[in-house]
Amino acid sequence: MLAPSRISMLPSGVREVLGRSRTLLMGRRGGSAVVGGLQRRGISIRQLDDGRDGRERVVILGSGWAGFTVARSLDPKKFQAVVVSPRSYFAFTPLLASTAVGTLEFRTALEPVRSRRTKVDFFQGWADDVDFKNKTITIEEAVDDPTQGLALTTDRHAGESKEQREAEKKKEVAKGRMFDLTYDKLVVTVGSYSQTFSTPGVKENALFLKDIGDARKIRNRLLACFEGAALPTTSDEMRRQLLNFAVVGGGPTGIEFSAELHDLINEDLAKIYPELIQYHKITVYDVAEKVLPMFDEKLAGYAMKKFKRQGIDIKTSHHVESLRPGAPVERQASDDIDDYRIFTLKVKEEGEIGVGMCVWSTGLMQNPFVAHALDHVREAPSNLRLLDPAAKLDIESKWKLKKDTKSGSLITDDRLRVKLVPQSSSSPNSAEAIHPSVFALGDCGIIESTSYPATAQVASQKAAWLAKHLNNQSLEAHGFTYKDLGTLAYLGNMDALFQGGKGGRLQGWLAWIVWRGAYVTRTVSWRNKILVPVYWVVNWVFGRDISRF
Repeated sequence: MLAPSRISMLPSGVREVLGRSRTLLMGRRGGSAVVGGLQRRGISIRQLDDGRDGRERVVILGSGWAGFTVARSLDPKKFQAVVVSPRSYFAFTPLLASTAVGTLEFRTALEPVRSRRTKVDFFQGWADDVDFKNKTITIEEAVDDPTQGLALTTDRHAGESKEQREAEKKKEVAKGRMFDLTYDKLVVTVGSYSQTFSTPGVKENALFLKDIGDARKIRNRLLACFEGAALPTTSDEMRRQLLNFAVVGGGPTGIEFSAELHDLINEDLAKIYPELIQYHKITVYDVAEKVLPMFDEKLAGYAMKKFKRQGIDIKTSHHVESLRPGAPVERQASDDIDDYRIFTLKVKEEGEIGVGMCVWSTGLMQNPFVAHALDHVREAPSNLRLLDPAAKLDIESKWKLKKDTKSGSLITDDRLRVKLVPQSSSSPNSAEAIHPSVFALGDCGIIESTSYPATAQVASQKAAWLAKHLNNQSLEAHGFTYKDLGTLAYLGNMDALFQGGKGGRLQGWLAWIVWRGAYVTRTVSWRNKILVPVYWVVNWVFGRDISRF
């Protein structure tokens, strides 16, 4: 390092460069600002503050249907939208099943958060803690997170004690991997995790279909099963197990994936591996008495009959007990039966079944961030609004966010603002309160006394409503109401179901036209509005690409 006397002798341009370098180094070595006891990355936060220009900062946790819609819809002249998410893109989930089987390419189901067309700031990280009183969020960086793009089933810090986590936080702060971000308004849209019901082996061995990384894994595994079955050293018994595909969950995701898988096998793989088709089997398992519970009896019955004609087995009232690597013991024909990673699916009603792949789609569980980081408010902010006008706000009393007892989701009012209740039931202040600048929507937020489904349609409608009323400063005008635009499900072979919000229904080819038209129109960017139909046509003419990469 040059001494100050030597620096003063240098030309002004060189002194300016050295000064900037020294500022950068100081920011990285400990010259960063400290807020709430945690170190911030001085450069990026300072640039964000400089570009604020008097606008309110709206921090949005999550880049799913709700978070991405809010961020894109806020008026950039009035608000500085900042998205914090462990993934740098929005996944158009209805198209994931198509990407998993090669009907569409992965990029057609993605929209980047950072874009030349939107004025949205972004930090790739996990929200770790929220200080409601000081309006500060602690963020843990997630740029190299190995779980990005994959369905999550457990907290990333599961198994750590409170003391271990605090020690780990101090190390992360020292390395500059955690920082604080202030907000004026906070929108919590962290989404949900995949529900496994603690079924042994599912978390480790099943494949999910909730993000683009899951679709890639399914595609690779599916093609690996066919390549393994095609080898001359593979026995017929191993072929039957390798090409036995189990789908657990009879909701729209499970049914649509089964239909897409049927199309791939019968339209493309039957021509490429004609000698193997006799061994393949697709089975859908569900604990309920019928599949597609959101459809009426007539449409759900039509789906079951359609699948039966296509050779897809639907086994309702079946209970999966475990999933483990290796073939069922009673079916082992040789010592090398595990060569291509056969799995054993144990079903209560059938016993052990050898499968080449198990896709798990049984529902959602609450994000651990809601359960842990948002569990207690600690110090209550002074702007809490009591719902009982006769009550008096006691800042000293401890508050907690109100949650749904069944799902664990945050309870909100009809303006999507989170509700708070006293931590102690014996507190003299028993009135509920709302936080006027913290909102929850998507899978992690439920409007009190409503039963809206946990779907992308509800999340995107809530997000559009919130952005519109924030832009117009009309949040108090009227509350959110959900408009059911209908439910769609693909059944394979150019067949689908549509159930309208007002009792209308369609089935068959016409519903398939509606299904495809709806997905194209709902795709966000013009780039993907063009690419999706182009890939549909290309793959219809030339067949799906079955390359593994």
